[in-house]
This record gives sequence, C-alpha cells and structure tokens, in this order.
Amino acid sequence: NTADAMRARDWKRYLDEQARLHDKRLFTVTELAHAAGTSRRTVSVELTRLIKSGLIERYGWGLYGLPGKATPEHVIAWLDAHAYLTGAFALFQHGLITQMTAGMTCFTDRRHSRSSVETPSGRFDFVRVSRSVYQPQTGAVVADPEQAFCDYVYLMRRRGVSPESQVTFRHLNRLRRSILKGLYPRYPSTVATHVESLLAPSSG
Repeated sequence: NTADAMRARDWKRYLDEQARLHDKRLFTVTELAHAAGTSRRTVSVELTRLIKSGLIERYGWGLYGLPGKATPEHVIAWLDAHAYLTGAFALFQHGLITQMTAGMTCFTDRRHSRSSVETPSGRFDFVRVSRSVYQPQTGAVVADPEQAFCDYVYLMRRRGVSPESQVTFRHLNRLRRSILKGLYPRYPSTVATHVESLLAPSSG
C-alpha cells in the first residue's frame, strides 16, 4: 500500500509538472507508459486503480488527465483536431450572452459517428457544416466574437429556431461591424439580415 501511495504521488507530481511547464493536461496510455518506463498493459492496470482513487480522470477513449484540469479547449483538440468551439459557448466566453447552454457547439468538416460526446469537461455537440461556413482560426480553438455570433444565428436558423428566443444577448455593440460584413458572404443571405436586425437596437 505504501508503494502504491508513493506511486500515486509520483503520478500527481508528474502530471502537475506537465500542466505547469507545458500546459499539457491530457495524455494517452502510450504517453503515460513512456513516462513511467513501462508497458501499456501495466499502465492500464495502474490507471484503473488511480481512477477509482480519484487521482486520475478519464476524459475520453484512451485519454487521461488530472480531475478538473482539462478545459474544453484542451479536450476538443483530442476529440476532433478539425473542430472549433463556437456558437453559444464562445458567445458566453466573450461575454455576449448571459447564460451558458448545456452543450458546447463545435463546428467541424468531419462526419462523426456520434453527434454528442459527454466528457468530464462537458458535452461536446459536433455540427458538420459546409466548406464556406467552416472557418477554423489559426492558433485558436474558440471562434472570435463576430464569427461565433454569425455561427450561432446560422445554426439556430438551420434548426428552425429563433436565436433571440434561446439566449439573452448583451454588449452586442462590442461586435466589429467591418468584420461581420466580411463574414456575411460565407452564410445564406438570411443570416446577414437576421444579424443586422439583432444589432439594430444597439447600433445607436
């Protein structure tokens, strides 16, 4: 038991250090086996014990990290390297809506066997969109305010839902109109019309 406890402390020290020095929060079984200098099978057995003790959390298939340490931004890169967080999640992050929705919208150009994936960091809802709408940003996994706003209006209209009936918008005057106008051609023309109508009350 003492040896196991020491090993658990060593794991926590190693994972904390990786997060602090390299902002690395998630690890595959292969990476953990390499770090421990042992086999994948041995690490898998040890992981089962560490998960039961609450030291390690399973974030996805073959993906592990310290409990509460991996943010949605960390997890999405592992679930789908082509996906980016947008819609209500991004709008909330940017302070443009007052409430966070249950799931986190991810736009992707890939087809998924499951449209939603539950993780300790939350539920990821994958939406496959056309090439014109799909516009990942270099070096960022969260869409900027203007793109997130257009993506949200586009998605709600695609689902036949009124965007303003789902969330409470605020601070829309922060949105840069020049950037919005550059985004409009990517979407159906009805998106630009709807975005402009939402901005009208705050445009004065």
